[in-house]
Amino acid sequence: MSVAAALVLRPGDGARLRELTRSSTAPAGLVQRARIVLLAADGTANAAIGRQVGVSTPTVLAWRNRYDAGGIDALVDLPRSGRPPVIDEAAIITHTLNPPPDDVAVTHWSARLLADHLTKAGLPVSFAEVARIWRDWGLQPHRAETFKFSTDPHLEAKIRDVVGLYLDPPANAVVVCIDEKSQIQALDRTAPLLPMRFDQAERRTHDYRRHGTTTLFAALEVATGKITADACYQRHRNGEFLAFLKQVAKAHPRVKLHVVCDNYGTHNHPNVKAWLAKHPRITMHFTPTSASWMNMVEVFFGIITRQAIRRGTFASVPDLIGAIRAFIDAYNQRCEPFRWTKTADQILTKANPKKTSDTRH
Repeated sequence: MSVAAALVLRPGDGARLRELTRSSTAPAGLVQRARIVLLAADGTANAAIGRQVGVSTPTVLAWRNRYDAGGIDALVDLPRSGRPPVIDEAAIITHTLNPPPDDVAVTHWSARLLADHLTKAGLPVSFAEVARIWRDWGLQPHRAETFKFSTDPHLEAKIRDVVGLYLDPPANAVVVCIDEKSQIQALDRTAPLLPMRFDQAERRTHDYRRHGTTTLFAALEVATGKITADACYQRHRNGEFLAFLKQVAKAHPRVKLHVVCDNYGTHNHPNVKAWLAKHPRITMHFTPTSASWMNMVEVFFGIITRQAIRRGTFASVPDLIGAIRAFIDAYNQRCEPFRWTKTADQILTKANPKKTSDTRH
């Protein structure tokens, strides 16, 4: 009886094949084929290889030929078409991107609701398949975000003015961002907090007592990131703003002072304008309407809210003010300046999207 000649391995394949046979992560079929090829390279008869590996002789011959033709890469499974899809993904996506019909009486689809609706319409599909398609296409009907367009007639001029101060501040001058954070509540929980434990977050009672509010005025120096002036007032009228503006001026004496603020009515009050006319070293720069995010002190307000106010417990307004001032003192010891990265042109490109059509309706 004739015996097939030993299979000739390509250079380096012997070590790779032996590594495959010892692998605990390689597919079982690939490990089995590597054993077949190694036994064939040792000169073992095809029938004997089949008995050792547990396959038929034609299978041994098939994998010998596959390796001989294409090497180790030929031992992997070929792409298969598989069962043709029976779910119309396009229809599911189309329904998802359109509002639900009036008879459903909802504002947006859920996976179960859409699956039931399509099944009744003659397109049977499970909610799990709907959810999978949403994940594959990045669709999230449960989420909603907000947007705001600025209608400021001087939008471009104000953006270039404020961004210019951030990216190229004037020499021998100080740039500060000021604003007020109003209606900060002094909330006291009705029971002591339960501290964090292993596998358990900090817990607090749902109900609370209100002890009043305060308004925090703050000035952030752009070059250092420090809060160089702060004050807490019960109200936030033009009188309080002017008093704080004088405090900011006192904190930066005998130097050109550029102040960035938003368009709140008290910032443009006649009393404020009259005082500024007597102090020409101070120049006001206003962010565009609906663009208070351009004021860097808003970043600080977010930080103090998350780190000192939101989870705090305050028995009185003085306790709240004390916590705010303690946080500012500690923050100034560790803060770093915020780095503005967007140019005015980049912001204007977003603020003024190009028209894609001149069609009139």
